[in-house]
Amino acid sequence: MKQKLIKTFLSLFSFAFAFIFIATPVSAGVDVWGDNVSGATRANLAGATGLDEKKDPRVIIANVIKIILGFLGIIAVILILLAGFKWMTAQGNEDQVTEAKTLLTQAVIGLAIILSAFAIATFVTSELIGITS
Repeated sequence: MKQKLIKTFLSLFSFAFAFIFIATPVSAGVDVWGDNVSGATRANLAGATGLDEKKDPRVIIANVIKIILGFLGIIAVILILLAGFKWMTAQGNEDQVTEAKTLLTQAVIGLAIILSAFAIATFVTSELIGITS
């Protein structure tokens, strides 16, 4: 049962990975015939994506930290859902219910840690950027 649960979780994670991280190539802002993008268009694209030269490295690092903590939060929520699914499908088996309760408790504690880390990181980076700007 545990191996089946792990296989199910990994298949769901890989399915989500395919939609989140695998992007289809597009030719936005590039001429069909392969010409270079003009300087004005390149500046607009860089500004829209947040990759312009004026970006402070502290801001980039803060954004990366927020993204990583966001993904960790998603994983914690998936673990909470997995624990709930395991509890609901236990069919009265006390060992599986106990295991599901343990997983649920650990996932909620992990989510609380992630949320507090997110709050601390947001506060520290905003104060650091505010002081040195």
